[in-house]
Amino acid sequence: MKKYILYFGKYWYLYLLALVCLVIYEVLDMISPTVTRSIIDDVIMDGQVGLLTKLLLTLVVIGVGRVISGYVREFTFDKTSFKVASDIRKNLFGHIQGLSVEYFDKMNTGEIMSRVKDDVDKLQGAFGFIGMMFLQVVIHTVMIIWCMWRISPVLTIFPMIALPACATIAIVMERKLDKVYEEISDEDADMNTVAEENLSGVRVVKAFAREKFEIGKFLSHNKKYYDLNMKQSKVWIRYNPIMQMITKMLTIIALLLGGLKVINGDMSLGSLGAFLEYCSNAVWPMEMLGWLSNELAAAFASKKKLDKIYAETAVICDPKNVKEDRNDDRDPRTESNDENTKISKAETCINKAFSSLEFENVSFTRENKNILKNVSFRLENGKTLGIMGATGSGKTTIINMMLRFYDPDEGRVLLNGTDLKELPLETVRKNAAVVMQDVFLFSDTIEENIKLGRKDSLTDSDINEALESACASEFVDKLEDKTATVIGERGVGLSGGQKQRISMARAFAKHASVLVLDDSTSALDMETEHEVQKHLGEMEGLTKLIIAHRISAVRHADEIIVIENGGIAERGTHEELLAARGYYYKTYMAQYGEFLNELGDGAGA
Repeated sequence: MKKYILYFGKYWYLYLLALVCLVIYEVLDMISPTVTRSIIDDVIMDGQVGLLTKLLLTLVVIGVGRVISGYVREFTFDKTSFKVASDIRKNLFGHIQGLSVEYFDKMNTGEIMSRVKDDVDKLQGAFGFIGMMFLQVVIHTVMIIWCMWRISPVLTIFPMIALPACATIAIVMERKLDKVYEEISDEDADMNTVAEENLSGVRVVKAFAREKFEIGKFLSHNKKYYDLNMKQSKVWIRYNPIMQMITKMLTIIALLLGGLKVINGDMSLGSLGAFLEYCSNAVWPMEMLGWLSNELAAAFASKKKLDKIYAETAVICDPKNVKEDRNDDRDPRTESNDENTKISKAETCINKAFSSLEFENVSFTRENKNILKNVSFRLENGKTLGIMGATGSGKTTIINMMLRFYDPDEGRVLLNGTDLKELPLETVRKNAAVVMQDVFLFSDTIEENIKLGRKDSLTDSDINEALESACASEFVDKLEDKTATVIGERGVGLSGGQKQRISMARAFAKHASVLVLDDSTSALDMETEHEVQKHLGEMEGLTKLIIAHRISAVRHADEIIVIENGGIAERGTHEELLAARGYYYKTYMAQYGEFLNELGDGAGA
């Protein structure tokens, strides 16, 4: 709750202005019935007609004052709530961006979207209109009870009984609605997820003629969402009529008892008119209590959802700031030599050019499954390492370790001889340009997608060079807007091979120390793949890590390792692995055996 209170502190001056306007609005509202009493008693009953003009002008001033103060009050509350919501959404999104990949493995996109949009909107209401109305109800109720007490303490007893009764009903209703709202929020997130997945995978759905099934799945969530909203409505209907009856009875009782007091001469007719006007004004806060408690319950449920996200912490994070560690109160002479060595190594690694990437006995387990087991290799600057293996053998996990999406359970990943855990994440990830197996392109222009790794420094010449190296210029140049062409979400509108080539151009344009290709030519035809491999071979001095299923992608690598069941089963050059006649040889024969048999060359080609 503390983090939300800080938003009040940030915009205290705006809230103070809105609160002052709210008080002015309510004070003017309380003065109006006294003017009515004077018109009845002094003008109508006593015949002081000369006062009428003054009293009518007073009503006009009150009306204008209420309009101005009401406008400033509502505008200021709305403006402030939008600022607060913007800050919350910014901080929430920043927190989400800082979470580790592991968090996104267990969370679905629809639920996160629901938290960032719908739940923040609920909090915006609590910080704005809903919060304003709640304050107004409290201030209005206190003022109106005081004004009624001044006219007739006896008649005020009945409103003082009715208000706590309505408040009790509102509290009971809020408790029942709180759970319902949480269920509605969960179901809303689930429904968003189903819709988002369906729309993202609409081509798969249509290809398998699964429209009816997907419609049925969505309708089942829609039905549950409907049932929960009906459950909420039934709670509202059960209690709201009771509140309505109490408020109506309040006016009737005041009229009957007040009328008797006027007949008996204990109260003037004008005072009764003013009291009835106050009674009418006391009704709406009681009617609003149910709705306000409803909305506040929804906002509180949303707060709990956001708190769950804020409670998540990044498993993978930057090491402690070296400078901060050195600026504390410790005597430098007491610092351990190991710590100084560690700092020195980290600073050296950051400042010097890429020299090596090394996996040192790396093991990684996920959900009781061994993904990597005792993997060791070293990739020197300017060299090429090829990695092969069956699907699910752990090849992509090596990239995840290299980018420090995950940390190994055992062993170390070293960059320039320094453990990645001792380096800033930005430093680790800026050293690599990755073409992922699952290509993702943003809904933006081709140019902006290519500039992703170097937004501020990439020139048109760099973009064209990257497109040429990825063999993408041949189709990009044929587009009407060329690199300014806007592609759809996830690259919709492009073929699989075109998306892969744009993704490769993005990686080439980054000019990182290490180029990582994760099965990046799988969607390319053999001729285009050959051209891409040719361009890759011409990139002298570039360090490359190539994961592939095709022999053609790795055969010219300085070293090839074969991953099987998470461990290294084979390693060597292309010729050495063929001679070993293991997994690599069998893959080679499966891909080229028929061609070799036709040539009569055998396996030695």
